[in-house]
Amino acid sequence: MTQSFSRQLNALGAIAITFVLMFAFYSQFVAGELPCPLCLLQRVGFVAVLFGLLCNVVYGPRTSHYGIMIFGALFGAGVALRQISLHVIPGTPFYGDPFFSFHFYTWAFISFVVIVFGSAVMLSFSSQYKEIKYQTFVQMPVLSKVAIALVLFVTLLNVLSTFAECGPFECPSDPIQYWLFN
Repeated sequence: MTQSFSRQLNALGAIAITFVLMFAFYSQFVAGELPCPLCLLQRVGFVAVLFGLLCNVVYGPRTSHYGIMIFGALFGAGVALRQISLHVIPGTPFYGDPFFSFHFYTWAFISFVVIVFGSAVMLSFSSQYKEIKYQTFVQMPVLSKVAIALVLFVTLLNVLSTFAECGPFECPSDPIQYWLFN
């Protein structure tokens, strides 16, 4: 696997994860389902994975970047598993509407497991680590530029929406309104 092909795969992965976060925004703003604190922590896990992917796109693939992705995915998977365990107990209500028979936190757990598996597979291609070179934004292919722009945009939206929901305080466990607009 060449380094440029690896960078493009990482850019595609970043775009795919930004679509996951955009779907969460759709649920938040269109369906009116405010994210709970565990949902927000899962988003932090996705952003950490995005950071590792972008490092691979900009600086070239490195094992440490895949490590960042795996740590972010393990954090997110742990939070998602915690939320799944809270709603598995009989009589406990679910949080949010299901999507293809699963709730978002279950899909998040599945996504994080796929990310760990994909990162482990990508780590095994040692040819991608030869001749690692930094690329300026101008030198990058269009796919990489799109991935960087989407990641920065979605990350900024996450920061702003979380501040609007929680403010400088601890987020409510069952949010019903935005702190900023109260």
